[in-house]
Amino acid sequence: MDFIEILKVLLFGIVEGFTEWLPISSTGHLILVQELVMLDQPEAFWNVFKVVIQIGAILAVVVLYWNKLWPFSPSNSRKESRKIMSLWVKIIIACIPAAVIGLPLDDILDEYLSTPTVIATMLILYGILFIVLEAHNKKKNFDITSTSRLDYKTAVLIGLFQCLSLIPGTSRSGATILGAMILGCSRPVAAEFSFYLGIPVMFGAGFLKIVKHGLGFTGAQVFILLFAMLVAFLVAMYTIKFLMKYIRKHDFTLFGYYRIVLGIIVLIYFHFIV
Repeated sequence: MDFIEILKVLLFGIVEGFTEWLPISSTGHLILVQELVMLDQPEAFWNVFKVVIQIGAILAVVVLYWNKLWPFSPSNSRKESRKIMSLWVKIIIACIPAAVIGLPLDDILDEYLSTPTVIATMLILYGILFIVLEAHNKKKNFDITSTSRLDYKTAVLIGLFQCLSLIPGTSRSGATILGAMILGCSRPVAAEFSFYLGIPVMFGAGFLKIVKHGLGFTGAQVFILLFAMLVAFLVAMYTIKFLMKYIRKHDFTLFGYYRIVLGIIVLIYFHFIV
């Protein structure tokens, strides 16, 4: 593997780490970067890479929120452990709709919807939705101000919103954050619960891709996966801290404008320049 290929992998890791938890579509960004800076790898490996790389970003959530997610810590009281177990039940049931809908449609989504036009359309559409929703939320007092106040019905409904992210360019975090805020969750709760939902979803998606495509990776391909995951993990650690600090004082409107601008650039580039 030459130095240029390593730089490409580094770029993919950075892009994944920054975009996985921001509501701007990590998969969409990875597909677009691949169009511009192609890895010298077969398409089958790329289909695994763009999903498995997300595990690095997922591990950042596990590390940062370990105390809130591990119910068996000796420092937890019995009441705290029960709350964490209850949170995990909500996380699991919220992930069921995406699993039921996503598993049978996985190949179809990869083949027909992973296109610049679809990605750009979803970037623009959800950008508009963020702007409209935040304009409506300016004077709104949210009912759910902590994850412990999420009930099971709300968790399931957020899980249904997560299904929208099966379309590339939508953003899993974007769909769940929008849905959670519509259902009465504050911005920090919406973002935090979105982080938690990503753990079983992305671990499951990564495992599915590996099982489907097999473990016949070359040594260079194993290095690519591990290096990209490490970079994504380190960058995601920073990104998560940034996002949670940002939304305590600001809303998601800026991300809406970013999506629209990026979507327009993508449409212009792929329809009029390439």
